[in-house]
Amino acid sequence: MSQLNKAFEQFDAYNQADPNSISWEGVVYPQEYFLALKLYDWVLKLDPEASEELLLASRSQHIGRWEIPRNSYPEGREPYLQWRKDLALHHAEKASAILAELGYTDAQIARVKQIILKQKIKVDAEVQTMENALCLVFLQFQYEDFLQKHSAEKVINILRKSLLKMDAHGHGFALQLSYSTSGAYYIQEALKLIAK
Repeated sequence: MSQLNKAFEQFDAYNQADPNSISWEGVVYPQEYFLALKLYDWVLKLDPEASEELLLASRSQHIGRWEIPRNSYPEGREPYLQWRKDLALHHAEKASAILAELGYTDAQIARVKQIILKQKIKVDAEVQTMENALCLVFLQFQYEDFLQKHSAEKVINILRKSLLKMDAHGHGFALQLSYSTSGAYYIQEALKLIAK
């Protein structure tokens, strides 16, 4: 087994321990395991020549996410942002430890961490590919459920922020996905806000 596949195997095994689940097309999966596989798939669609470091980051972007739940932080925007920052560091450290055990170089591990932490987005092409892929995973697998639980204003605002993080390449894929009537309407409204 290649070093890359050994890393995938360890990342997947870790994420299969997620107590949260997601149901897709009649099958129930550990949530972060499923989302990691789909993130990897999207990265390859966006960049068929993706580097090994980008592929590693895609499979471990949210490794162990359930270990720092949102409700362990107070309500409000500042605590939310701190939670997101702490989560990213958690993912980067978990992935780094596994990669170090498998014999990846310090330079390779540093690069994977840089992508996971989404440093230099809009400047670094691989970080931008990761951001596009993350947004596409949300749109394809989580968006329709999300819009059922929140107000139109909140949904449009979240979409606006997500679409702003993407580039034209990502937008092209996003507009090809299938949406419900209301889902498509909200996306068009968010795009109008971006265009202003």
